[in-house]
Amino acid sequence: MKKIMMALLAATTLLFGAVHAEEPANASTAANPGGIGGVASLRGLSEIETTRPADEFKRFPRDHTLDSSYVYQPPLVPHTIRNYEVSLNANKCLSCHSWKNAKEMGATKISVTHYVNRQEQVLSDVSPRRYFCLQCHVPQADAKPLVDSTFLSVDSLR
Repeated sequence: MKKIMMALLAATTLLFGAVHAEEPANASTAANPGGIGGVASLRGLSEIETTRPADEFKRFPRDHTLDSSYVYQPPLVPHTIRNYEVSLNANKCLSCHSWKNAKEMGATKISVTHYVNRQEQVLSDVSPRRYFCLQCHVPQADAKPLVDSTFLSVDSLR
């Protein structure tokens, strides 16, 4: 039993950082100033018991596309996707972007690669592994980054 507890403690430490059992419960730490029971995140310190106000909605530029930053980057969505259902039963994206509807809707067709399954067979409908669009494609929003980045685009794409 002791070995199991030590393994769990080690796994928890790897996932969530070091556990400070020797610190008093009310000690101040950088993540939890004053020991007030809050949670520090990129959005700031918030109390566990209270609900903080929601952030403002991000602005989505109309008909604005950003250049790719790296080869094979999934294209960004140039419009809001609020209230779009993408679930096992429905995929709102396909109502405009499927090959069947794209021309009529004036939308970009999804790539032919989305019709190929794991066995490299071309299907007549979107492959199940490519059905959940929002796993790769995200809307482009006019939002400030949560953290600074020094990422540079690939030279050949500039």
